Amino acid sequence: MNKVLKELLSTGLYLLAVLCVTYIVITYVGQRTEVEGESMETTLSDGDNLIVDKITYRFSDPQRFDIIVFPFQYQTDTYYIKRIIGLPGETVQIDEEGNIYINGEILSESYGREVIRPENIGIAASPVVLGEDEYFVMGDNRNNSSDSRTQIVGNVHRDDIIGRAWLRIWPLSEFGILKHQ
Repeated sequence: MNKVLKELLSTGLYLLAVLCVTYIVITYVGQRTEVEGESMETTLSDGDNLIVDKITYRFSDPQRFDIIVFPFQYQTDTYYIKRIIGLPGETVQIDEEGNIYINGEILSESYGREVIRPENIGIAASPVVLGEDEYFVMGDNRNNSSDSRTQIVGNVHRDDIIGRAWLRIWPLSEFGILKHQ
């Protein structure tokens, strides 16, 4: 009986340790998230699974073109995945031809899926001046993305950034492991 009690206690402590380590990893190091929607096409597709690195930005600042995850401010448990275009203190503007300007100079980048149509320029038609802790983000599918060009998303504050997309894992459904309903 004493041996059985010792074994149960040992197993219980082991499971508690596993749960604690899992909690620490999920809370402070990384987590899995699934892409929903097409706003990051062709870089990320609907159904892609990502590992989000939550630790890097504790030691360094986000960089231009990083893909970040942040919460949508008007719906709980909803997160957006977008690419950083503008950094703190910069001015971002988009002209009628769809060119993105940072501090008056055209941004050289090749992430956008297509040229931004005039009806999708949004608030960036006028200069958007970023605060000391603000980032301007856009989806790679520029004509099909709710991002910093819209009032509903706006500029993303540093404290709201959960982490950066670190690793893409193909949808598990492609391997017959997970089926979408």
